[in-house]
Amino acid sequence: MAVNFSCDLAGASSALPHFWEHTIGSGHAPLALRADWQAQMRRSHDELGFGHVRMHGLLGDDMGTLVGEGDRLFYSFFNADQIFDFLLSIGMKPFVELSFMPSILASGDKTVFHYRGNVTPPKDYAQWAMLIRKLVAHWVERYGLAEVRQWFFEVWNEPNLDAFGSGKQEDYFKLYRYTVEAIKSVDSALKVGGPATAANAWIDDFIGFCKQNGLHADFISTHHYPTDAFGEPGDDTEAQLSKSRRSVLRDETREVRRKAGDRPVYYTEWCTSSNPRDPMHDEPYAAAFITKTIMEANGLVQGYSYWTFSDIFEENYFPSVPFQGGFGLLNIHGIAKPAYRAYELLHALGTEMMTVEGAHPTVDAWVVRGAGSATVLLTNYALPRHPIAVETVHLKLDNAGAAKGATIRRIDKEHANAKGRWQEMGSPDYLNAAVVAELNAVSRCEPESNAFEFEDGAVDFEVTLPPLSVAAVTFEFSARDGD
Repeated sequence: MAVNFSCDLAGASSALPHFWEHTIGSGHAPLALRADWQAQMRRSHDELGFGHVRMHGLLGDDMGTLVGEGDRLFYSFFNADQIFDFLLSIGMKPFVELSFMPSILASGDKTVFHYRGNVTPPKDYAQWAMLIRKLVAHWVERYGLAEVRQWFFEVWNEPNLDAFGSGKQEDYFKLYRYTVEAIKSVDSALKVGGPATAANAWIDDFIGFCKQNGLHADFISTHHYPTDAFGEPGDDTEAQLSKSRRSVLRDETREVRRKAGDRPVYYTEWCTSSNPRDPMHDEPYAAAFITKTIMEANGLVQGYSYWTFSDIFEENYFPSVPFQGGFGLLNIHGIAKPAYRAYELLHALGTEMMTVEGAHPTVDAWVVRGAGSATVLLTNYALPRHPIAVETVHLKLDNAGAAKGATIRRIDKEHANAKGRWQEMGSPDYLNAAVVAELNAVSRCEPESNAFEFEDGAVDFEVTLPPLSVAAVTFEFSARDGD
């Protein structure tokens, strides 16, 4: 089947804000005190443009935020301050997930993850509200009101799942009421939202509850993964995955956008799959999936936070294998996966989306203009167990003007694929410095010069796309054509 696309560079366009850079996910909050976590976070901010970071367990016992002896409560915000001091020092901000329950306030002993984050409601909601009020007031005093007004406060994590609580709306809504009232008592302009649900759940009910009770919901937050059985959160069976539509996340995002009305929407978790040990997380498949999913979410959300930036991550345990299917864009050694390189290509895009004509079952094309350049972004992607083949893509750009040349960057089995090289080495469990350096070199997504034919202000070119691949062809223009 022929793959043909066309674009008039003088034609209709729309805005492409880099909404995917607003927030990135991390794991357990104490990890942010590690030097390697901080080095990878700094790099991700500098190279990929991430502005906020969200993490679990900021209120947990291992952070020491609130502990006690008997009936005596001891507040200590030192560790949280250390994390936020670092983030601000590199130009980032927190997207504050308020979880989990300090044991001294907990009504039960139900926990989640190996670090045993307590997920039960507070036994005394007034004491919970006092903790939130003291903590937020402390941050306002430490960092200034103007700074903290730029943060986001999200109440809990996936309360619709039994794993993170009772799974009952009334329990979450009560927690939200006490939390939002506590935060707004510090300053009414601080941004608070929820319901932070899995699988796009509870949006209508949450908005209705806030309206009925006169509570602020400054933004809507939720999560989704292509492996979710929508309507049955937590089910990520093979059968469900095989039935998933190719653009299921786009379709679900459109519905959440509709329900949210004029409220901003922030997806605070999404990923290639919800499986924390999925080989696809480390492979070119993830790069193609990420690129397509992000480009399809344009105009629907204000933030789209990938889970997570690093394999320095612990929920079940902390694996030492270099490529173990973790959620991260970077592995534990800081070696960039194809997913990281996808974000690198996206970060380099301009902010003017052009109209592209053409369609294909597995190939998608977008054209984005920037200052003095235009990039043709291509993916060849299909869900697992769906047909996909090598495709030759022909694309014509009209009104290309005085294009000065082009470069192409690729992510596929043969390009920017560190895991593939590691497997060729015999998949060693532990890496020395020389191997890390070699894999870092292999992981790079280097631009290659390409010569294309220009005629009468138009350019025709072809690109061969292997299955599960990404290619970005960037044309540079003279100053008068880059306006």
